[in-house]
Amino acid sequence: MVFETISFEKKANILIISILGSKKDPERLSRLSSELEELRNEILLDQEIRVILLTGTEEGAFVFPVLIEDFEEKTPEYLPEKFFSISAPISKIEQPVIAVVPGDAIGQGLEMILSCDIRIGVLGSHYGLPQVKSGLIPWDGGTQRLARLIGKAKALEMILTGEAIDAQEAFRIGLINKVVAKEELMKAAMEIATKMASMAPISLRYIKEAIYKGMDMTLEQGLRLEADLYLLIHTTKDREEGIKAFRQKRSPKFEGK
Repeated sequence: MVFETISFEKKANILIISILGSKKDPERLSRLSSELEELRNEILLDQEIRVILLTGTEEGAFVFPVLIEDFEEKTPEYLPEKFFSISAPISKIEQPVIAVVPGDAIGQGLEMILSCDIRIGVLGSHYGLPQVKSGLIPWDGGTQRLARLIGKAKALEMILTGEAIDAQEAFRIGLINKVVAKEELMKAAMEIATKMASMAPISLRYIKEAIYKGMDMTLEQGLRLEADLYLLIHTTKDREEGIKAFRQKRSPKFEGK
């Protein structure tokens, strides 16, 4: 498949995905959705990839305006064809995904980074879901993921008013994990990614599974899932390597097995 809306490169065990340009239209959105899904399938086959960075080549890469003209035809047969999710492919990735946001994240762009595990923003940036101002609601995971991330009260305030918040406020409420100067953005992201990539890949995947699945379970069910995954870890070669490295006082060399 020839990719037109994204580019990607591997640096050791880290895959960097970049959204190309900032132009948004229905055709490009459809293309972005399908290309992200195709890339996700390729990631599943590449055992060397341990961490993914999702970024953009321009400041407006994560700004997705509401395209009113796309919804002028309102027949049930028409609307589903316009629902091109860019969050679903990201949310299905087993490895940790870090959103490296070079500017604002608005609308479906914010929904996209909400599907990532860690979010890093820059000073002066803004974050919002303005769909209500056009008589719509967020549909690509915004109402569900935002509330789970920052709590019901603050999520309701942001979505019901459609107003954006600045980077400092986004950091304060836990919407983004880190705020840095723009020139320090990729450096900060690579530091976190490199640290994660040095960990046991299976442990990273199980941690994500335990937390995300556990949030939709009772505490008792979540604890049972955690215990089951912990027992599975003990059957891996990486667990043996971790113990050996600890005893030999050296850094472990995990293989994802």
